Amino acid sequence: MATISTRLVNSSIRKLRLIAYGVAKCRQYQTLSATNHICGIGGERKQKFGQKTLQPRYFRTSTALEDVMQFKLSDIGEGIREVIIKEWYVSEGDKVAQFDSICEVQSDKASVTITSRYDGIVKKLHYGVDETALVGEALVDIETEGTSHKQEEDVEEVDISGNELRLEDHSMQMTKSGRKVLATPAVRRLAMENKIHLKDVEGTGKDGRILKEDITRHIESLDHGDSAFTGKQAAPPSPASSPQAARAPATTPTPVLRTPTPVGKDYTQPIKGMQKVMVKTMSAALKIPHFGYYDEIDVTTLVNLRKDLKKVAEKRGIKFSYMPVFIKAASLALSQFPVLNSSIDDKVENIIFKASHNIGIAMDTGDGLTVPNIKNVQSQSIFELAAELNRLQQLGSAGKLGTSDLTGGTFSLSNIGSIGGTYARPVIVPPEVAIGAIGRIQAVPRFDRDGNVRKAHIMQVSWSADHRIVDGATMARFSNLWKMYLENPTTMILDLK
Repeated sequence: MATISTRLVNSSIRKLRLIAYGVAKCRQYQTLSATNHICGIGGERKQKFGQKTLQPRYFRTSTALEDVMQFKLSDIGEGIREVIIKEWYVSEGDKVAQFDSICEVQSDKASVTITSRYDGIVKKLHYGVDETALVGEALVDIETEGTSHKQEEDVEEVDISGNELRLEDHSMQMTKSGRKVLATPAVRRLAMENKIHLKDVEGTGKDGRILKEDITRHIESLDHGDSAFTGKQAAPPSPASSPQAARAPATTPTPVLRTPTPVGKDYTQPIKGMQKVMVKTMSAALKIPHFGYYDEIDVTTLVNLRKDLKKVAEKRGIKFSYMPVFIKAASLALSQFPVLNSSIDDKVENIIFKASHNIGIAMDTGDGLTVPNIKNVQSQSIFELAAELNRLQQLGSAGKLGTSDLTGGTFSLSNIGSIGGTYARPVIVPPEVAIGAIGRIQAVPRFDRDGNVRKAHIMQVSWSADHRIVDGATMARFSNLWKMYLENPTTMILDLK
């Protein structure tokens, strides 16, 4: 027994000696490797130690990480994958703060202003003006002031009940419909600073995500006396109450002068921006079997009525045209013929009847043809429609129409008569099923009931409808009802809610 114990002890001692010897050899080898590397000896040269050939080890150095954040172009919704840089608001070396405007981009659906997520200094602009930027790629590099940031802000989903406005509470709110709020930390902080509940704000981003623009729009609506943001856009302030209007009179937009091209020389221009979306929309419209219906309307009574309403509207700071009346009359008629306010599903198997009358207005802008729409026309007054139409026209002239203004339409009208012409053949805007083109109003002679010639104001209208689900009789009855409202405007009072 003693012999076995002695052998175990001796074996352990030998193992310890071997381990110690190996450690010493490794340390000696590392010292030689480091010395040879520092002195320039290395590369393919080998050091011999004992009977083994050893490869020298090299030191590797790295610089300290700079806190430069790549601000990537986020997904702005509606399937947009690329945008065109229209204008930079910053230059390399400029100092920016959170929510400062970085640039304006133009997609094939809308113009969007991109704001900064960081405080810091602009180090690099990755694109020039008129260049195409891809979603998910770096847009600008910002050197932050010693604060660590994540490259992208996460959208958080949580819920809450209660009225206490704390930052953590803003990440835990639910909308009135019960769905979870989608908002970035920066948006929640902005809401908290302005004492706004996110559940009261309607998000216009992807999947109902609340954007900074939604918060600012909600603040504007509260300033105009609205208790909560209901999805309608705030009407523009009247000239009497607006400080800017008091300082400077309103100016008409300067007409866009197109640069003349050299005679006899061809040139190529890429299709982009609003032209690109028009190509896509009209290509899809070719699949729809159109049929047309035309009529003329005596709007003499409406012309006289507008003279009185125009004076009232001016006192409210609203420019009043015929279009708000046309839009409201269309909404009243759509209530009687809901199939014209519908769409067909992708498989062409079901008709989807729309509850809201989101009526689009075709506009000729510097960026091309755009069709923004007024939401929930059925629940707005004619004066409210006039204010909203003014807002859309101002944004369209400035090229500032947002995605929410350009999407969600259910029915469209085109006032081609404001440019010229009487009849037209309007093209349906998918997925809608009907559109109307309104000609110019002309003063012409007409016979009254007694056979006497009188001066009458006549307007032509041209309808196009999807013949897959709309028949001619339905379109004619709808047009007759719309015509009655316009020829006898007071009859609209009977159906107003």
